[in-house]
Amino acid sequence: MINFNGNIGHEENILTQNRAFLYGDGVFETLKIVNGGILFLEDHYFRLMASMRVVRMEIPMNFTMEYFEEQILNLVNEKGIAISARARITIFRNNGGLYLPESNVVSFLIFATPLENISYALNTAPYEVDLYKDFYVSKQLLSSIKTTNKIINVTGSIFAHENGLQNCILLNDIKNVIEALQGNIFMVTGKKLITPPVSEGCLNGIMRKQILALAKKIEGIEVLEEVISPFDLQKADELFLTNVITGIQPITKYRKKEFTSNLAHLLVQKLNESISEN
Repeated sequence: MINFNGNIGHEENILTQNRAFLYGDGVFETLKIVNGGILFLEDHYFRLMASMRVVRMEIPMNFTMEYFEEQILNLVNEKGIAISARARITIFRNNGGLYLPESNVVSFLIFATPLENISYALNTAPYEVDLYKDFYVSKQLLSSIKTTNKIINVTGSIFAHENGLQNCILLNDIKNVIEALQGNIFMVTGKKLITPPVSEGCLNGIMRKQILALAKKIEGIEVLEEVISPFDLQKADELFLTNVITGIQPITKYRKKEFTSNLAHLLVQKLNESISEN
């Protein structure tokens, strides 16, 4: 069951001329629904609008934050999964044209699946990562938004699976660390919490924004957005990844180095507290 342009129904074949399928001509947001509400709705909405503007899509007049919220919640309520769910809204230019579209008018599709946990929980199982160096992410604005062209993430995920890794770390085209395959990366060194700046080509992550704000309220922690080299990772005390669905995922091993997860535990606690207060 999906929501296609505001109509809830069963999945249908819309791929034959779909520009997101043919050319990667689409943008998307993945959201978490808890107890009938969308977490960080305003942040998701404004990032989605910014992404549409970057790729020169026409934004429908009715596509307000309230409309966006209503369409997602209609679907999860219809499916009976509003207590805890993952939803993805994909916006794509309408059919027609080759590389040059016939129109900048868009359609949207929402798909949702249930999630097991309501609150964020820290996964303490072994989580090993390594660098993915077959391809690099361009240091540009397009890399900071969520488009339907994620072939580096796909090939990187295959590489991780083939090598018994839980994830891989992506580099930009000047060989600096920017993020992981499924989330932003944070590094703890002493009393410093560091994450790459968006200008390096990393995704402008919604959970990244929440963690930066929460960490700045912790006494004794200096929060920095700075360039990270692969060599810096091996000097870190702690590494963790963030995204809206998982929350915080500690990295336990990178190459021969093993890491603690003390700050990650504290931040998960503060994250859940901040959500319950809203």
